[in-house]
Amino acid sequence: MSRFFDLCHSLRAAPQSWLVTGVAGFIGSNLLETLLALDQTVVGLDNFSTGYRHNLDQVRAVVTPAQWQRFTFHERDIRHLEDCQRACNGVDRVLHQAALGSVPRSIEDPITTNQVNVDGFLNMLVAAKGAGVKRFVYAASSSVYGDHPGLPKVEENIGKPLSPYAVTKYANELYADVFASTYGMESVGLRYFNIFGRRQDPNGAYAAVIPVWIGHLLRRQPVYINGDGETSRDFCYIDNCVQANLLAATTADPSAINQIYNIALNERTTLNTLFARIREGLQKRMPGLGDIQPLYRDFRPGDVRHSLADISKAKRLLGYQPTHPFSQGIEASMDWYLAHLKQGS
Repeated sequence: MSRFFDLCHSLRAAPQSWLVTGVAGFIGSNLLETLLALDQTVVGLDNFSTGYRHNLDQVRAVVTPAQWQRFTFHERDIRHLEDCQRACNGVDRVLHQAALGSVPRSIEDPITTNQVNVDGFLNMLVAAKGAGVKRFVYAASSSVYGDHPGLPKVEENIGKPLSPYAVTKYANELYADVFASTYGMESVGLRYFNIFGRRQDPNGAYAAVIPVWIGHLLRRQPVYINGDGETSRDFCYIDNCVQANLLAATTADPSAINQIYNIALNERTTLNTLFARIREGLQKRMPGLGDIQPLYRDFRPGDVRHSLADISKAKRLLGYQPTHPFSQGIEASMDWYLAHLKQGS
């Protein structure tokens, strides 16, 4: 944690200019909040396809007016090269979070997923290269491990992709590698493993499991588990993800650049355990939820059975040290959703 602490101190002393794509989304808005709190200058880009204006409003409410004045927002689309070029102009570092997530969405609409995640990614690389951006950090995905059976997942050993979404995220890694070798561009890919926390959308057909279950339990709606509930994931709290992005964007170690890293906890939690933890936690805050039982249904196409990350590479080269274990992150998340869902936001 000392490396991240030192980084925060140095950024306050010497502010830089950042671009966060997908800035109105879950991860993007948390990156924005942290950067503004560190007195950085931030450009944000979002088309609100999956992000929300209220996420930006919430960031504005927790930073100072002077810090908010350092933020410039572009309501634009990464599928348009000129939009990416405008956003990259004068920027030192890019944190590229804009994407269409969700394996089921990619199965239902592979064309749009490819347009955003591959065409949009390439546009951002071209724009960043043209603008002379110093470092391009992008959201990769644990989905690239596909059908590889090994646990924990190690960066150099991937399998066959199991969904169109996984294909697009692997294509991102290939493009970033080619831009490094061909144009000398510095990039870092962060393979996220089930990031969760404040501002993750609990609504919609493609919402992630943790906010969906918290929202359903608070409203006493049915909670569905795909499969037998023994599917496991390496759930990682948002603050750990933010730390990894800032470390990746600023590392001066040549061996740490143009690399791919797992960003997770190296902890595995089954869906059955996850449900029990959420129900128990909410029961303490809202008595009367203890009798709710999950409903089981078929496995979901394209999902991997188990996911667990080896994070030793990120620790060694980036100085990544997760500050929030799963238990702490899920408690913080329940507090946040309890407060914000009651407010209707």
